[in-house]
Amino acid sequence: MGDSVTALRISVHQALGGGTVADVLLWKRWYASIGVLVSATTLWILFEKSGYNLLSFVANVLFLLVCILFFWAKSASLLNRPLPPLPNFEIPEEIVAEAAGVIHVYSNYALSIARQIVIEKNLKVFLQLVSGLWVASYIGSLCNFLTLVYLGVLLILSVPLVYDKYQHPIDEKLCLANKIIQAQYMKIDDAILKKIPLPSNKEKKTQ
Repeated sequence: MGDSVTALRISVHQALGGGTVADVLLWKRWYASIGVLVSATTLWILFEKSGYNLLSFVANVLFLLVCILFFWAKSASLLNRPLPPLPNFEIPEEIVAEAAGVIHVYSNYALSIARQIVIEKNLKVFLQLVSGLWVASYIGSLCNFLTLVYLGVLLILSVPLVYDKYQHPIDEKLCLANKIIQAQYMKIDDAILKKIPLPSNKEKKTQ
């Protein structure tokens, strides 16, 4: 039993990509994880508690950066010093193609959901989408977007680490919760959803 459970253990590090991002999320590079946490907390305090505006902050940072680079370049030409070390600002075609592929996949997924709701009149998908949007709206009413992003940073720095340490108990609880949700959904489906009349394919063709 124990050997089979151990064999079924999922590598969270590999599931997260197995690279630098996975090391940071799992606190294997604790200095980088602390840096992300401190930076996110500092920005949240700066914008949320002090009332500083995000647009003003970005504009001021860019203004200061441009001024520094401009006067650095001017002084370098007058004093025969090297110019500021700027990297080659060019986006590789591979990154653009990969981003376009991701956008393509999610766009088709969104269109497939819209097709299931509008054309196929899939009540299950409709209720799932409405429930998800309602939950998102409710969470948005409790906090602003910046606080939501900060909470997201806290979650991505804590949930993978906790799941990696306590994977088996969490999987057992999730399986139990999934069975309860499926049982409740079947009851609702038998009692309510199946009694709602929907147009059949024959009716659609005759129309």
